[in-house]
Amino acid sequence: MKYIKAVTWVTIAALAAIGGWWWIGRGPEITAVATIRGTAVEIVYATGAVEPIHWAKVATLLRGRIVDFCDCEGKPVAKGDVLVHLDEREARAQLRELVAREEFLKQEMSRVSALVGRGAATAQAYERASMDLQQIQGQISVQMERIDQYTIVAPMDGIVLRRDGEIGEIADVGQILFRVGVPKPLQVVAEVNEEDIPRVTVGQTVLLRTDAFPDQRLVGTVQDVTPMGDPASKTYRIRVALPDDTPLKPGMSVEANIVTREHPDVLLIPADAVQGKTVAVVIGDRIGRRQIEVGIRGTQAVEVLAGLSDGDRVASPFGANLVDGAPARIVEKPPAKP
Repeated sequence: MKYIKAVTWVTIAALAAIGGWWWIGRGPEITAVATIRGTAVEIVYATGAVEPIHWAKVATLLRGRIVDFCDCEGKPVAKGDVLVHLDEREARAQLRELVAREEFLKQEMSRVSALVGRGAATAQAYERASMDLQQIQGQISVQMERIDQYTIVAPMDGIVLRRDGEIGEIADVGQILFRVGVPKPLQVVAEVNEEDIPRVTVGQTVLLRTDAFPDQRLVGTVQDVTPMGDPASKTYRIRVALPDDTPLKPGMSVEANIVTREHPDVLLIPADAVQGKTVAVVIGDRIGRRQIEVGIRGTQAVEVLAGLSDGDRVASPFGANLVDGAPARIVEKPPAKP
């Protein structure tokens, strides 16, 4: 009985060894993808935001408490319409003090003028009184202009696109309280890395993507490129014109893919099937390394200029450990859409 068990275990071990040798001898598992024909596209990636072409940010020029807002968000306004009032009571009190000082100096100047007429005061005293009066009158003019700044008006005709702040809040200098603009036409203002900007020119097609419309094709056109970049961020600003029927809305963030080159009806293979200029071609159940000539390299696919033909299959992804001429276990994968 023990003899039979021993023979059984020996048989199982032998079969396992034979099976392992057969499995290993078949080589590594390779996913094979056939070449396809399609359009090779070279893109420059950028990120940006949607905004009207004609619009303005309305900010306060001084610090003050908000005491009144117009109920006009989303509504049309005309240039000069009042948008917000800041608390001007302190400024008005200062103006009253200056006006009282002006009245006193006017009386003082009349008194000095009379003394000069009687020879009891010098011309220098009269000039000094005149200068004091002119100085206070200049301060009154400045204060009146300052008071005007407590009332903020629309800088242009348009729609109030957004209102920020609430009554009772303290608005700081430069704080944007309103955005006023014309809803159409829209544009995308995007930032392009400085190493990519030489490939971007006016008129190029831009493919846009946003989470708000994940399955919708959104297209724009490069309208202009700023002549000078930002040395801190190492980017250049571009403006992308949008069609009037775009579903995008002001303030949306977008990813912009600027099409810098486009070759239709070319041979394509997956981008991960190429290492440098080398691919692993699948022939039957074996693989072979081959050098190819590469054209446009996209994020998903690579254009093949020479070295492969229609119907050839390549390993995707390319494996650095693939041995030329070695057997492989082939798993077929349908070609990706270009």
